[in-house]
Amino acid sequence: MSSSPRVDARAISVHRRRVFRGLEVVSFIHSLVYLGLLLCAFALGGPQPETLVLGLTHGLMWIGMSIACLIAVRLRIVPLRLAVAVAVPGGIGPFFGSAEFIRESRRRAP
Repeated sequence: MSSSPRVDARAISVHRRRVFRGLEVVSFIHSLVYLGLLLCAFALGGPQPETLVLGLTHGLMWIGMSIACLIAVRLRIVPLRLAVAVAVPGGIGPFFGSAEFIRESRRRAP
């Protein structure tokens, strides 16, 4: 027996919410890594290897988040506006993406 389309639609909806929430959490972690990089580079005088590790982490997270958000747009999990906020200004400040996730979460709230 196959499951009803209603159950499948509900399962897909739950999956999309989980993926959105996961991307949102990673976006906030990315913002914290970037904040740490800024503090390390400017307030602490750029000690090595800490600045290198935080910079590399930021760069890799930005690439990963950009790709993940573009895929999520294609799967209709996140709107294009959110993906653009992560991918375009996210390289120089992931706070834009985190702010857009907050905005989108509030828009989706009942």
